[in-house]
Amino acid sequence: MKPYRSGGTPEGDNGSPAGKEGNDPMMSEKIDRKTATPAIPQHDAVELTAGGSTAQIVLNEQIYTLRITRAGKLILTK
Repeated sequence: MKPYRSGGTPEGDNGSPAGKEGNDPMMSEKIDRKTATPAIPQHDAVELTAGGSTAQIVLNEQIYTLRITRAGKLILTK
């Protein structure tokens, strides 16, 4: 198995000589983290609590309470 470059593909697999990372147009694109869709859904805790400090979350008919502490930490309890 070939070693992986920082681009995440085996060396030479993109048809360019190994080590020529500047030739890959996909790797030169900058990601705008404000508009990019994360691989894992991301939710703002302040929005979930509607600006307050607690929210109720339902999973499989069970109610959980999400709380933002004064220290800015999250606590999820059943």
